[in-house]
Amino acid sequence: MGPVVSDTHQKKVLGYIDKGESEGAKLVVDGRKLRVPGYDAGYYVGGTLFDHVTPEMTIWREEIFGPVLGIVRAADYDSALELVNSHEFGNGSAVFTSNGHTAREFVHDVQAGMVGVNVPVPVPMAFHSFGGWKRSVFGALNVHGRTACASTRV
Repeated sequence: MGPVVSDTHQKKVLGYIDKGESEGAKLVVDGRKLRVPGYDAGYYVGGTLFDHVTPEMTIWREEIFGPVLGIVRAADYDSALELVNSHEFGNGSAVFTSNGHTAREFVHDVQAGMVGVNVPVPVPMAFHSFGGWKRSVFGALNVHGRTACASTRV
């Protein structure tokens, strides 16, 4: 992974990793010690992966904006969808499936600004708007931005 924007943000992201570990998530990949030779002054955080994250944990409840991924397990599709939709933020979400019906159902039912099917991070093309849903909306396009850049999913 690359650098984060500042020393302050690096400390914030590293704090989330510490918090995830202290709250009981299983740290699978630890990116806290990433160093890039020749760039000692950079604000680097390596890719970090947590497993067994629960909805009560800080790393689930808050948007981190750093290379930290938490895996939250669900018993079935409906439980997973409820888990995502009950979250106060809705920046992006993705589903991995070989079932076309499941993919279409997820795209229609999930409450997220950016939705991906069989892609790890649903990021927009340069000519598309970039925004979330619920408390993840950035507000960069004024009060009319949602209607100007959005359409009903089919």
